[in-house]
Amino acid sequence: MKAHDEKNECRVGDVVQIIECRPLSAQKRWAVAKIVERPAV
Repeated sequence: MKAHDEKNECRVGDVVQIIECRPLSAQKRWAVAKIVERPAV
């Protein structure tokens, strides 16, 4: 599943909350609402 990250803040391994939104492209119909957890480095 692809989700739109408007601010480009998410990294691989992040746990995020997503919400359904209007179609942003042919494949994106979800957007990142917030980053819930980041893995410890």
